[in-house]
Amino acid sequence: MTNAMSSLGAVTSRGRVDIGGAVRQSRQTMGYSVEDLSLTCGLTAAEITRIELGVDVDSTRLRRIAAALQLPTSTFRLA
Repeated sequence: MTNAMSSLGAVTSRGRVDIGGAVRQSRQTMGYSVEDLSLTCGLTAAEITRIELGVDVDSTRLRRIAAALQLPTSTFRLA
């Protein structure tokens, strides 16, 4: 995976990462509903929805989502 953000189409025209969009696309690519991801990562569906909308980009929650989706944390630009 050379550039996870580009392959997910989550880089905006200004080169910024749309983290919420990347989470949504990653979740959908894996075939997960919000509820499925919620059960897998231990966050509530409301927390995941807020992340996907870009309202909440807490790095701890994003790490849990990346682990649940079996993605490297760099997918969401986390160290």
